[in-house]
Amino acid sequence: MTRPVTGFDETQEDTVMKRIKIFDTTLRDGEQSPGCSMNLSEKIEMAKQLEALGVDVIEAGFAIASPMDFKSVQAIAAVAKECTVASLARCTKGDIDAAWNAVKDARHPRIHVFIATSDIHMEYKLKMTREQVLQSITEMVSYAKSFCQDIEFSAEDASRSEPAFLAQCYSNAVAAGATTLNVPDTVGYSTPQEMGELIRYLKEHVVGVENTDISVHCHDDLGMAVANTLACIQAGATQVECTVNGIGERAGNASLEEVVMAIHTRKDFYQAETGINTRQIYRSSKLLSNITGVPIPPSKAIVGANAFAHESGIHQHGVIANAQTYEIMNSADVGIPRNTMVLGKHSGKHALREKLISMGYELTDEELDQVFTRFKDLADKKKNITAADIEALVLHRRNAANTACQLVSHVVNAGDGVPNTSCVRLRRDGEELEEVAIGSGPLDASFKAINRMLGMDIRLESFSLNAVTDGEDAIGEAVVKLESPSGDTFTGTGLSTDIIESSIRAYVNGINKMMEATA
Repeated sequence: MTRPVTGFDETQEDTVMKRIKIFDTTLRDGEQSPGCSMNLSEKIEMAKQLEALGVDVIEAGFAIASPMDFKSVQAIAAVAKECTVASLARCTKGDIDAAWNAVKDARHPRIHVFIATSDIHMEYKLKMTREQVLQSITEMVSYAKSFCQDIEFSAEDASRSEPAFLAQCYSNAVAAGATTLNVPDTVGYSTPQEMGELIRYLKEHVVGVENTDISVHCHDDLGMAVANTLACIQAGATQVECTVNGIGERAGNASLEEVVMAIHTRKDFYQAETGINTRQIYRSSKLLSNITGVPIPPSKAIVGANAFAHESGIHQHGVIANAQTYEIMNSADVGIPRNTMVLGKHSGKHALREKLISMGYELTDEELDQVFTRFKDLADKKKNITAADIEALVLHRRNAANTACQLVSHVVNAGDGVPNTSCVRLRRDGEELEEVAIGSGPLDASFKAINRMLGMDIRLESFSLNAVTDGEDAIGEAVVKLESPSGDTFTGTGLSTDIIESSIRAYVNGINKMMEATA
């Protein structure tokens, strides 16, 4: 029987939907993506948004990796109210001790233990035999179980491991107390058919598998992470590991928004559902993009600017007649704001609060004051302020609060055949500082003036500028990546209708993060 292209098969209405757990590793695997590192306050903000999104598990980090990683996992464990909080650990006692000490105060703690099981990893990376790996799994999963009831075991490079040996590894893990078995396609080598077959094989050959969740963790090196993940759900996986916007090492991970909306839109096919509040998807995506400074590609599925746009006349005609002709999802279902209520310079704080509430943002009085101040400044520059403008102000509110340095004013002189100069005034810890510099352009001059003013040797690694709203008075978001004298990289973002101002704000924001990290 051929399944319908859209809608539900009426013969399947009474079928019990399989519940798929969403394990989000944005703050661990995702943060390992080049240029996507976050500071402590940003990780906590992102974790709170992930909980609002409704993920089941937040993998908060790799506690043993560094003191900052440990601190961030510990902080997230303390603020999470409903989510399980996990920390990654190799099969060593030191890693497991660090993981437990970081997550032990969580309402629902989990230790995530892993070891490589493919022949190439065991020979060249671990330098261990199969027998040694099996013994390590038994001993270290048992050790983790002595601290915590919720234990996840991952066989790194599972998709390139010998199936019978892999099944024995998982059987040992179950016997030692593992409650979730994760099957990673670590290097993104597998195909949907192969991953589905592997899950079915493990369900038949792992002793005790019926008492565990089977999880999958797919990378996107061949562009098949989402397809592989969905194939595993069809084969019986009950947990999927993914990241917001698909960020992660190399080509990234399976994209949370794509996996979730595929399940949500095609319930008739997958006979599955998640606990995700889909209306929080767009906000989660935008927040992560704002924090990391990595823009969302316009053609990105679900959350890209073009995902619900139609330029073709044939498409436009069809959508006007019936949106379902070309749209299989409603933009409101993923939380994309509609510009239905326009505010202006005469709008008060109450109107702004009501607009924010309608958009799903609940700010404290202090946060509202910060946003309102920026809102009034923006209203003096723009005739009408849309939902997209307000969203941008909310996402950037952290840039203006409790920072060591703040931009007071700037004056630039630029042109062809004349020296490009900039005079920048900053407020640092209550004291106002001012400096003038000459550069190859107005931004180079401004950045040099700031470096000289603060006595810092900072290298600009990259710079980008994007319009985050529409129109001739659009808000411009500048993103800079700065390298400190110690070689660490920090991302700064700035927002303004004046692109020079947004660029200087981004530079100052990056410096504030640098100062916070070294304080």
